[in-house]
Amino acid sequence: MSGITQGIRTFRQAAGERWRTAPRAVRWSVLAAVIIFFYALPNKEFYQYLGPIPTTESNFGQVLFTISIYVLLAVGLNVVVGFAGLLDLGYFGFFAVGAYTVAVLTSPSSDIKTLWPWLAVVPIAIALTAISGVALGTPTLRLRGDYLAIVTLGFAEMIRIAATSSSFLKGQRGFNQIPHPPGEYADGRPIFGVLDARPYYWLVLTLILLVVFGVRNLTRSRVGRAWVSIREDEDAAQLMGVPTFTFKLWAFAIGAAIGGLAGALFAGKQNFVNSQSFELLNSIIILAAVILGGSGNIVGAIVGGGLVAYLIERFRGIEVLGVELYEFRFLAFGVILIIMMIFRPQGLIPNRRRAAELKDRRKEVTVGG
Repeated sequence: MSGITQGIRTFRQAAGERWRTAPRAVRWSVLAAVIIFFYALPNKEFYQYLGPIPTTESNFGQVLFTISIYVLLAVGLNVVVGFAGLLDLGYFGFFAVGAYTVAVLTSPSSDIKTLWPWLAVVPIAIALTAISGVALGTPTLRLRGDYLAIVTLGFAEMIRIAATSSSFLKGQRGFNQIPHPPGEYADGRPIFGVLDARPYYWLVLTLILLVVFGVRNLTRSRVGRAWVSIREDEDAAQLMGVPTFTFKLWAFAIGAAIGGLAGALFAGKQNFVNSQSFELLNSIIILAAVILGGSGNIVGAIVGGGLVAYLIERFRGIEVLGVELYEFRFLAFGVILIIMMIFRPQGLIPNRRRAAELKDRRKEVTVGG
């Protein structure tokens, strides 16, 4: 077994080195091919040749939309957890803020008199979630570790309880008739309709590319270097003159804004929002996706978010000995995470610096033991 593990590690290192030393034209060509693959994925003429990957023809577009939302959330949470090293257990609360902002300002069932168009509300939802991230982080980011995790957990529960008990937010009755994104075909049919989920998937996929481009450039800037220093050793970073509180607040605000964008897209697709859509378990799933894929690595967050969302949907409708596997999906994730923490705590596609940090810590524990 050790020989197989060593062989896999050697192959992975060789492949990574070959990719890093490949000419820029080759890397851009591969990246373009991957992007084209995902844009073509929801078309039956393409995915029918992929064997068991699609769930069923009737809902594969919807499954891809769900996966894309999870990926967008994982990329946003990776900014907070992976880059800045802040344990956030209530990230789905920002998703709820974005979705409810769209619902309140656009739905006919809302109590406000003047309704806004969906496209105009999306920037407002992003801004409000960023402000909520700052409002949450200002009094709490002086905490660390488990204490910060407990506070963020309480934030998500506060959002859910407020949505359930507030008459303004309609509780479980929720908001209906939330408008879809605008756009029409040449024959007058809406692009973003009810039956075809592919345009929503393509829209979210495009926004994921833009968000990834922005986050990638940000992590290579002074802000990204400050986040890494805070994650590695906050006290040392502060002694070196890094304004740690400011940069942690930046991480919270940017992560919250991405979560709010995902919530706005979700509300525009589902056409309905209520308090049951934002359970705490969803925050745990997104965090598990980031850890599983590789905390601190954008590609790892994308792979983790996509894999977790796909497996959840893949279990749906499958029965073994009369038992539906979908009911045991979280048990399966728990087992997978335990195995990952034992044998590969850095995740499937780890950030090189993050993997080195974990390796050094394991050496310290071994030596200390």
